[in-house]
Amino acid sequence: MLPENIESKEGNSLSDENLFDQEDYIKARVDEYIWQKSTQAGISRQRFLQILATMVGGTAIGGLAKPLPARSQTNTSNAFKTKGNKILKPLPPGYISHSKGTLEMNWQTMYGRGYLVPNDWFYVHNRNTPPPFDPATWRLRIEGTGVSIPCEFTYDEIIAMPSISVTSAIECAANGRRFFEEAYNTPLSGTRWRLGAIGVAEWTGVPLSILLERARLKSTARDVLVEGADLASLDEKGTKPSKFNSVVPIAKATADNSLVVYAMNGEPLPPDHGQPCRVIFPGWGGNANVKWIERIEVSETPIYTQWVLEQMVLIGPDYPAISPYKGKPITYQNVKSAFELAWPATLSAGNYLLRGRSWSGKGKIVRVEVSLDGGKTWQFARLREPNLPFAWVRWDVDWNPVPGEYSLQARATDNLGNTQPSTVPWNDVGLLYGGVVSHPVTVREG
Repeated sequence: MLPENIESKEGNSLSDENLFDQEDYIKARVDEYIWQKSTQAGISRQRFLQILATMVGGTAIGGLAKPLPARSQTNTSNAFKTKGNKILKPLPPGYISHSKGTLEMNWQTMYGRGYLVPNDWFYVHNRNTPPPFDPATWRLRIEGTGVSIPCEFTYDEIIAMPSISVTSAIECAANGRRFFEEAYNTPLSGTRWRLGAIGVAEWTGVPLSILLERARLKSTARDVLVEGADLASLDEKGTKPSKFNSVVPIAKATADNSLVVYAMNGEPLPPDHGQPCRVIFPGWGGNANVKWIERIEVSETPIYTQWVLEQMVLIGPDYPAISPYKGKPITYQNVKSAFELAWPATLSAGNYLLRGRSWSGKGKIVRVEVSLDGGKTWQFARLREPNLPFAWVRWDVDWNPVPGEYSLQARATDNLGNTQPSTVPWNDVGLLYGGVVSHPVTVREG
């Protein structure tokens, strides 16, 4: 059963449409957690809340649950230790490498290119070197209380199933982190992305719903955990590597465009992008799109992991902790825009066609405004087809600048009315920067 104050169009599950209202989704998750833990403890919800009220700041609710694995930067995999670079593909010309595991797209290289980002040019964020893949031994296991028949699939079985292709963006939740640093003059840990931790590709694979049906998905299923082969941290005893995972509600897992992917832009999935298989949940933060997947757990009760509770959350003065979460949970990406220019850019005076791209994790872009004078005046950009939801739209404006220093800005609005703000509240990890960015350009004599 569910908490009495959770309502849904689907009876026992939030619908995919309801997931767009993040505040309702988070409230439902917290209510479910309180109900679940009070039931496990054999006490009433009211008594559980009384206990919670006695805890400092109301954030110690997790103490009644099983201890979470401790975070560690130690990697016990000898295979990974012996590797140098964590990325297997060569560094494309013009790309930015922040560390041995990251490649950021240089937006200047996208000027004049097509809608999709080629595999070789797609951004990368690897915590470790991609694991080896043997199609003869690899298996994808589906298990948990939310399915009636736990099962395994071979690589050959998956690629033989009915498949579809979805054009979608994958974007790191930390895309734009550097702008938090610049706006608040405060350094942050983690990769200092500008706006190049995003790419759009055509992903081909099997709808996850088909695999779940093969495992006899129960109507009472609530959450889906996807686990990859990526060794991410140590467990609480410090004796065994744990694997990176993410959790989505059943409504998102069974959406038509949620896939177990084995091909990218018409080619077998490259090692750096998840070979042999990864999941794609269009619109959600990059962490949800787990690479090198090995196991899927379906549960009749909500699943809470270290990554969900502690890392994929917004933490800061404007984001009070919502127990059991350490901050405000991240689901869908926000609206962003980028110019197809170097940073900073230097151009020659004369006629110029400014180009850029805008995107939203919740739908499609319906309007892009561009300012050529630092936000004093704005004009509408021309939107170019295709303009696909959960991907991006290309746009352009004519510009005939004279020599001087300029600050270009772009702001987009999606079909749900979400618009880029001029400022963004601080969060301690630097996630989901969606504010209007000022792009510096120097124009010289032609």
